[in-house]
Amino acid sequence: MQGSRSKSEKQEAEKQLRRDPYEVLGLNRNSTDQEIKSAYRKMALKYHPDKNANDPKAADIFKEVTFSYNILSDPDKRRQYDTAGFQAVETESHDLELDLSSLGAVNTIFAALFSKLGVPIKTTVSATVLEEALNGRVTARPLPLGHSITKKVEKQCAHFYSVTITEAEARAGFVCQVQSSDKSKFKLLYFDQEEMGGLSLCLQEDSAKTGKVTSAGMYFLGFPVYRLDQTSNSMASAKDPDAAFFKKLDGFQPCELTELKAGTHVFAVYGDNFFKSASYTIEVLSCGPFAEEKESLRAVEAQILSKRVELSKFETEYREVLAQFTEMTSRYTQEMQEIDELLRQRNEIHASYTIAPAMKRSSSRSRNKGQPKEVKEDGQLRDKKPSFRDRSKKSKWFNLHLKVDKRKPC
Repeated sequence: MQGSRSKSEKQEAEKQLRRDPYEVLGLNRNSTDQEIKSAYRKMALKYHPDKNANDPKAADIFKEVTFSYNILSDPDKRRQYDTAGFQAVETESHDLELDLSSLGAVNTIFAALFSKLGVPIKTTVSATVLEEALNGRVTARPLPLGHSITKKVEKQCAHFYSVTITEAEARAGFVCQVQSSDKSKFKLLYFDQEEMGGLSLCLQEDSAKTGKVTSAGMYFLGFPVYRLDQTSNSMASAKDPDAAFFKKLDGFQPCELTELKAGTHVFAVYGDNFFKSASYTIEVLSCGPFAEEKESLRAVEAQILSKRVELSKFETEYREVLAQFTEMTSRYTQEMQEIDELLRQRNEIHASYTIAPAMKRSSSRSRNKGQPKEVKEDGQLRDKKPSFRDRSKKSKWFNLHLKVDKRKPC
């Protein structure tokens, strides 16, 4: 018992020593989502266990940084924390991002098994890849607009591509898309160029299954473009389909960047499979010839945003009606049972008005044997039609006794 209390006291002391997530990441409360992501990635790379294997203090800082990011990167949790502090945040249910390259073979197998069973596992880009990019030790292959390249990237590795656009192409906007025909998992990454020549991760898009392929895309069209993150909603679907439906559009959030300036931009395709390489095709297209598609996308996304607002209102109405329906259904079942019971009791009372002994029900065969005569519709009895056996007992025409005159004719 004493050990249990000590453990509880230790956990309580750790809670009291928690630092403000904004302080941990070196941010202020007005920081944008992009600033939060950039601060997290830089600190996570600095204190990653791969780079600080023998430093327990760095491991603690890495956990603290990840914990802080999990709060501030989630709009709901961030709002709850800003309102009521740590007490309003569910600290036990944070989803950590796994760096598969840092896992041992056994842990990787377990992670792959859980993923196969439908348990969503968030993975992050290998710290080795991020460090090489930050130190400028990666080579980016030129990818002209209107061209595509098909390659195969090994697990937890990345292929880098540079896209150079003019002022006119920047104003028109462009799209970078990646597809895999063999349903491989991958990430599409976009990097900022640092002043020292290195690259820092700015955006990432996980591949998603669309039809018979997996795909990921980034759209720079000069206006806010949204992405739909369904990772947090996949587990809720199995537990409560209704709640999953009403939260379906919660992951519909605007991308951090809406347009790119003229110059060179760097993308990468990262192999996110557990054990095998990923085959893919990457292409970049200028949106100049796709003016109609741009306007259609803007209109459709505006409708989706409107639907997201409507869903929050509709959920309240739906829950009220559902509660009434459930109540009515329960009452319907109860009323039906009570009516059936009353009718049964009524039949028993009717049957009790008699002094005759209870009649035994006989089979139809025995009733037929005991009835020599049939009943007409008017209630009169008539003889039963003789059977073949009865007819055979009667005299037949060739057995008639004929009288023969034996006198002689005249």
